[in-house]
Amino acid sequence: MVTSTWKRYVYPCWKPTLDNEGENTSSRGGDPGGSVDGLWWYKDLGHHVNGEFSMAVIQANNILEDQSQLESGSMSLIEAGPQGTFVGIYDGHAGAEAARFINGRLFENVKKFTSEDQVMSADVISKAYLATEEEFLSLVRNQWQTRPQIASVGSCCLVGIICSGMLYIANAGDSRAVLGKRERALKEVKAVQLSSEHNASLESVREELRSLHPDDPNVVVLKHKVWRVKGIIQVSRSIGDAYLKRAEFNREPLLPKFRFPGTFQKPILLAEPSIFVQKLLPEDQFLIFASDGLWEHLSNQEAVDIVSSCEHHGIARKLVKAALQEAAKKREMRYADLKRIDRGVRRHFHDDITVIVLFLDSHLISRSSFRAPVVSIKGGGGGP
Repeated sequence: MVTSTWKRYVYPCWKPTLDNEGENTSSRGGDPGGSVDGLWWYKDLGHHVNGEFSMAVIQANNILEDQSQLESGSMSLIEAGPQGTFVGIYDGHAGAEAARFINGRLFENVKKFTSEDQVMSADVISKAYLATEEEFLSLVRNQWQTRPQIASVGSCCLVGIICSGMLYIANAGDSRAVLGKRERALKEVKAVQLSSEHNASLESVREELRSLHPDDPNVVVLKHKVWRVKGIIQVSRSIGDAYLKRAEFNREPLLPKFRFPGTFQKPILLAEPSIFVQKLLPEDQFLIFASDGLWEHLSNQEAVDIVSSCEHHGIARKLVKAALQEAAKKREMRYADLKRIDRGVRRHFHDDITVIVLFLDSHLISRSSFRAPVVSIKGGGGGP
């Protein structure tokens, strides 16, 4: 049965792709490093070691706080090391510095630890997260006297790695990875969420925080009908947020809105990611990686329905546009009117949104020795 929701999102897949000004952008050409159009950045179609990919970013904040990257080729510093694809979605908060830092350092740390261990593993990824965290906290410490507000900057961090036929999903924060899995018996593509989320809105996260900090009755507080860690932040895991990791930064000259009474001995937020590992199967069709700005407006299954029903070219932009249409609808306004709102003011209607769709070619995935051209692309316009 075709639902009205499904029709609303999928019908545009059979129409030409339009940009912000209504011009046809369905050409297969474009900048190999991505294209910029107003508040949009996108790479409609590219090739990674294990198939095709599509990327898109829409800016809502005055300064884009979302950062992202796709790296395909060697997953280590050794030329003969394992080949694969790395995806990173970094959703910054209180500024873009942490997300930008992660965008430059996390993959390098993954390659470093893969080289040392001579294999990709969950342990490699965890060590890369923690090393990147320590590097950023060192930066905060070095800049504390001249730029104290950098202690309040942090980022969620979602990573996906395909290597040697295995899929690794690591997450700290509330971005999300969803698998599109073909159900042959039902002749449909089912959405399977692979990432665990760390947001105080979830009862399980609040319980974790209370168990880790049994002597702090205010470790999680309901404030203006929203659960927040220390009454300040919603996520319970991140890279950065030094003021919630080291007591030395919970003081002046940090802005009062980021400070809280008392001190603490162990970090209140964690940088260690939740990690999921599975072998990829032929029925695994594609992966959707996105910051929470997308999932505020689309369900997992709605996103998977759009991807499974449309051509690969431009699919990340189609997902973002579907979310923007829902954001406009919730505010009882036309999508055309939302498009005219500039960055900054636009944050009142939706967040920065970053989407990366990885299509999975089972024939390429099974060829572990396959050497594809190296791909290195930073979402939002960062250079290779």
